[in-house]
Amino acid sequence: KQFYQGRVRKAVVSTQSTGYNQAPGGYNQAPGGYNQATGGYNQVRPGGYNQGYQQPGYQQPPPQQPDLGSIFSQVDKDRSGNISANELQKALSNGTWKPFNAETIRLMISMFDKDGNGTINFQEFGALWKYINDWQNTFKYYDRDNSGSIDQNELQTAISSFGYRLSSKFYGVMMRKFDRNGDRTITFDDFIQCCVLVQTLSAAFQRKDTNRNGWIQISYEEFMELVFSTRI
Repeated sequence: KQFYQGRVRKAVVSTQSTGYNQAPGGYNQAPGGYNQATGGYNQVRPGGYNQGYQQPGYQQPPPQQPDLGSIFSQVDKDRSGNISANELQKALSNGTWKPFNAETIRLMISMFDKDGNGTINFQEFGALWKYINDWQNTFKYYDRDNSGSIDQNELQTAISSFGYRLSSKFYGVMMRKFDRNGDRTITFDDFIQCCVLVQTLSAAFQRKDTNRNGWIQISYEEFMELVFSTRI
């Protein structure tokens, strides 16, 4: 399965993930996730974030070195030296005829736009490119039936391996939110947004959960502040 339109599709980088606030493809450390069995957080989970979004035993193929300059030029249609959200959206494919999720595009640009001008320059593009390909490898791995999308069982396997403990009911909620095609599956672009949302909200919750027991007590205004201050 290819996730890039036109000639941009040809290069796929296979690398290990580094950190959520680093470039790119992962999270600094496993925040753990809510463990329903004990009511706390699972701080160490084989196959979670620190393992590169993979289960034990998964071997990625040797990395290929793309010509990032050529790829950048293909995406930078207006030759401005920067890639806009619109240009990035047109360059990426989610495996369907629908445009790449605009919210996922916005999320990725905000993560890698270091100078804050709303676009991606060439230096920022290298980190973004690696991040996208890390997620592509992750998506392919958890798409066990090679359907080009992730169903609820596959999503639960992926999220659980990242170290989070959530109920089947909540996975149903996530599927309804990110199933844009109405076929009870999630495409590549929505999978990225879903996983990053789980990590970001969990990290915000964990900052309030000082006892690490999976429970917090906050006022209405504190809750609103938590939501509005969370970068999603």
